[in-house]
Amino acid sequence: MKRLRWQLLIVVLALVAIGILLIGQQPVAVQPLPPEPVAGGVYTEGVIGSLSRLNPVLAFYNAPDRDVNRLLYSSLIRFDDRGLPLPDLGESWGISRDGTVYNFSLRSDVQWHDGEPVTARDVAFTISLMQNPAMPVPEDLREFWAAIEVNVLDAQTLQFRLPEPFAPFLDYLTFGVLPAHLLEGLTPEEFINAPFNLQPVGSGPFRLDQLIVENDQIIGVSLTANESYFAGRPFIDQIVFRYYPDAPSAMAAYQAGEVQGISQISNDILPAALAEPELNLYTSRLPQLTLVLFNLDNPQLPFFTDVAIRRALLLGLNRQWMVDRVLAGQAAIADGPIFPNTWAYYEGMPRLPYDPQQAIDFIREAGYTIPAEGGDVRANEEGVFFAFTLLYPEGEPYASLAQVIRENWKALGVEVTLQAVPYDELINTYLERRDYEAALVDLALFQSPDPDPYPFWHQTQATGGQNYAQWDDRQASEYLEQARITVDPAERTRLYRNFQVRFANELPALPLFYPMYTYGVDAVVKGVRIGPLFDTPDRFNTITEWYLFAERVSGLEQAPSPTP
Repeated sequence: MKRLRWQLLIVVLALVAIGILLIGQQPVAVQPLPPEPVAGGVYTEGVIGSLSRLNPVLAFYNAPDRDVNRLLYSSLIRFDDRGLPLPDLGESWGISRDGTVYNFSLRSDVQWHDGEPVTARDVAFTISLMQNPAMPVPEDLREFWAAIEVNVLDAQTLQFRLPEPFAPFLDYLTFGVLPAHLLEGLTPEEFINAPFNLQPVGSGPFRLDQLIVENDQIIGVSLTANESYFAGRPFIDQIVFRYYPDAPSAMAAYQAGEVQGISQISNDILPAALAEPELNLYTSRLPQLTLVLFNLDNPQLPFFTDVAIRRALLLGLNRQWMVDRVLAGQAAIADGPIFPNTWAYYEGMPRLPYDPQQAIDFIREAGYTIPAEGGDVRANEEGVFFAFTLLYPEGEPYASLAQVIRENWKALGVEVTLQAVPYDELINTYLERRDYEAALVDLALFQSPDPDPYPFWHQTQATGGQNYAQWDDRQASEYLEQARITVDPAERTRLYRNFQVRFANELPALPLFYPMYTYGVDAVVKGVRIGPLFDTPDRFNTITEWYLFAERVSGLEQAPSPTP
């Protein structure tokens, strides 16, 4: 019996071994691979606005032009969605120890759409246009470039000499570069009216195909893929922009099948966009902060100088309700002056919730109570009533936001008088002259990937600058000064972290929310992705990866047999 058991055991083990060998010899089915994008197709987008000139030096004030220019032209560098610089025409760069000299090496394989090589001379020529006082560029930009020495060292090497260290300098190198060989020698007037502005030649991923004209009006632009693009030919063969006067018109064009995308889904068409099953919506933060400014240097409003009062006013605002009900969810609650998801943002920023009871407690501790004789407005022992005027820009959503703010603060015993003014007047007449008590405004940093809060919060900018709150805080100012002259990224990150903590502790203004941008693209277009934006044309940062067609690799080949 013992001998039989051993024989049976040997047979079983042999069968198991044979089974394992047979399984190992079986063909293994490989899972099908995902579809591979292939070239082809036309993508048509409805753009809200109209075309002016397809010239980056002349497009600072017209977003629809910048949309097209982003595809036509290349820049010396570009930025990712965290605000970090990436190579574009500039292949590499170096910075001197003192932060005053920047050397750039350009790629040697870049061509203009007409076949001519792109060189350092083209970059220097474009900068010379921005230095020219006769060109319609922003005054602060012209003054900035006027102080920079630009040297062409050879065809592929460029040097910038700054009068003093300025860490945000790379921020200024995202301009579209123009071809010197086609535009040199033109007077400013000839340049502004040159045929080139409607027949552009760039070095970007797409080139001009044709203008679409109807009844002597340009109603669209057609671009075709640049076969020689240095970063690789885009998958999409052709991109067409069609212009519409407003968002509802663009939405109607999508519903009629005329376009596959809408440049911006504004709140007035958001419900209709959400009802379209094939319209994918991509939402991203804009480089903009909505906040309430206080005039901290107004002796008639002593309560604004008390940080506990400022904190109470923020605690008393139901910001989530404003986002949900007034802004249709198209905003994110803000906690400071530096944008989240960027390299300089401090993730440990404290976040104040909506807590009206705690707000009332802070106000009472500061000495503001309801008078014994009655009333709804708090006052201190000196008889100073907690009351002030809040300026806000005319129109929506500011009018609705201001109403909610007033009601929220009324519940705390604060009396707010609302005054609507045109936006330009609010800035130029009231804020610039520091002739206001409180103001609901937007802090916009479009086309500025570097955070650099210096202009808005440094104490030297309290008179004549953009520090409209007149915040006079030496510690915060020192952080901003050092961050401006420090080229080491880690050290700059530390300094901005300290600044944000200081801002959160002192609350010189009340951050409300970061507005969001929503972009609509039909589901037939694949590969679309957008991150936080520094300008609305940034939605095309990954345009070379978008595609309309794909082919599936079977992936069913038999795997090789194991080696004996």
